[in-house]
Amino acid sequence: MFNKYMYELGSRRSTIRELYEFGKRRAEVLGADSVFDFSIGNPSVPAPKKVRTTLVRLSLEQNSTAVHGYTSAQGLAEVRSKLAESLNQRFHTAIRPDNIYLTCGASSGLAITIKAMNEKSDEFVVLAPYFPEYEVYIKAAGGKVVSVPFVEGFLPDLGALEDAITPHTKAIIINSPNNPSGVVYSAAVLSSIASIVSRKADEFEHPIYVISDEPYRELVYDGVEVPFVMNYFNNCVICYSFSKSLSLPGERIGYVAVNPKADFGGELYSAIMGAGRALGYVCAPAIFQQVIGACCDVLPNLSSYSANRDALYSMLTEIGFECTLPSGAFYLFVKAPNGDSMEFSERAKEYGLLIVPGDDFMAKGYCRIAYCVDRDMIARSAVGFKELFQSYQGKR
Repeated sequence: MFNKYMYELGSRRSTIRELYEFGKRRAEVLGADSVFDFSIGNPSVPAPKKVRTTLVRLSLEQNSTAVHGYTSAQGLAEVRSKLAESLNQRFHTAIRPDNIYLTCGASSGLAITIKAMNEKSDEFVVLAPYFPEYEVYIKAAGGKVVSVPFVEGFLPDLGALEDAITPHTKAIIINSPNNPSGVVYSAAVLSSIASIVSRKADEFEHPIYVISDEPYRELVYDGVEVPFVMNYFNNCVICYSFSKSLSLPGERIGYVAVNPKADFGGELYSAIMGAGRALGYVCAPAIFQQVIGACCDVLPNLSSYSANRDALYSMLTEIGFECTLPSGAFYLFVKAPNGDSMEFSERAKEYGLLIVPGDDFMAKGYCRIAYCVDRDMIARSAVGFKELFQSYQGKR
């Protein structure tokens, strides 16, 4: 009677969302202080002052239609111009306004782009560990998911990547800074991937695109730089979100940018517009189009996230957990003491700790801890983490 795949998606939330909902129910019963929710990447840092003042100013304008009315499907021309100008100044590119399509965040940008690219069971290569919803977007578009494992340091296995690319490969999805590991792909890593993609494209005599998922591009620490992907791949589409950089996750605003150097770039952009139309995206939220137009050069204050990262990493490693210090995003990957991340996540609940198992990220044996939380919660969770660790040492 109904689409079976859609029923499966709707009847079972993602693991992240299940934990988030579990935490809300538990807080209602036991009190918020009894739950330490590290499950979801909901920024705890307030939106920058310029974002807030711009939003107030726009809300008070008399012409309601100009603030809240429909825009063109691809977004306001003046906003796309400002975004293009900002990107060109920052990253030395030659992006035009008509290379940019405004979206309801990076997620819709990914879904739209994949829908636009897939023809008939095309293959989309994803590099583990990766955001589980990639699989949802690919399968919903009728494509095939091809997963590439990671090596030490949560970097892609380049040999496996080369083997994974076939004549049916349409695109490769990359995510740096990475969710869930916090790893940032260096220029050397991107150059290596670019060499592989170029060889395979020549071998199979058709373009192989790179889709770069970049909601965490501005969130890096210790002087680490995020290489701009368009400077390494001509056949590249960027899906960006202001959810994390401007602390606006619930407002759903971002963009897709097609590299002006891409093969069939004009046709691809038209296909992206068509996919947005087919999926029912009339236009991105009008008021937040204008907000990002005014605030596209505003960068986040990372001091709180950096301090949280250091505090959480120090606390967990002192307790005895094995962790990887992330260079970007706001997630920490911790190794399950017994190698079973699903069991580790379930046991953590007993201590009020909500952490996401890595199985859905194709990283079994690890759990993701979001540190975009109040500092006080990190400090208060120490007792629970200590008891959790001791439970694996026979001291339960």
